[in-house]
Amino acid sequence: MRVCVLYSGGKDSNLALFKAWKVFEVACLITLFPRSEECYLFHYPNTQLVKLQAEALNLPLITEACLDDEESNLKALYKALKGAREEYGIDGVVTGAIRSTYQASRFQKVCWDLGLWCFNPLWLRDEISLLKELLDHNFEAIFTRVAGYPLKKDLLGKRVDERAVEFFKKIRYYVNPSGEGGEYETFVLDMPLFKKRVKILEYEIRGEDYDATLVIKRAELIDK
Repeated sequence: MRVCVLYSGGKDSNLALFKAWKVFEVACLITLFPRSEECYLFHYPNTQLVKLQAEALNLPLITEACLDDEESNLKALYKALKGAREEYGIDGVVTGAIRSTYQASRFQKVCWDLGLWCFNPLWLRDEISLLKELLDHNFEAIFTRVAGYPLKKDLLGKRVDERAVEFFKKIRYYVNPSGEGGEYETFVLDMPLFKKRVKILEYEIRGEDYDATLVIKRAELIDK
């Protein structure tokens, strides 16, 4: 089966890609560019850098801009998936959805309308086990946004590592450990499928504790 992957550049879409790679032919990546962090369906911080990640993966990338409202999101997703079906002959779509029925149901509806199968390899997995799986497979991901107590801005730029996993185990009743509700966002610098890794050259942290973003201004690919 030929599939595309809804790709944000964060940990969940990369882990979903990693799993799909083992069983499907991954034809391309699809990234939606919302206008701001207020978007409910799609990841916003540093999405412009997915072009570097796609290059590191040696995969074609389809992008589509959208506003932050649901209608605009779904129209953009439909257009991007239709383009992938026509250009790359995809049969299905891979997403990084974990527990958000709001997100998953809308993705599935668009796929249904296009006659595409929707595959969610992380669905209903325990969030802590997914974080541990990233470490088991040597994913290098950093925190790029925090949005809510008790996540402070000093978390930004730090790696998703054993200490982070233990931290989210302790606060899992306050914060979704996967960050799927927008509590935090990540960016993957390296993972097993990357031919090169991403090196950050310049960044800026904007905001205050409980609501801050690490904005990557410049980055490049380097040898692993």
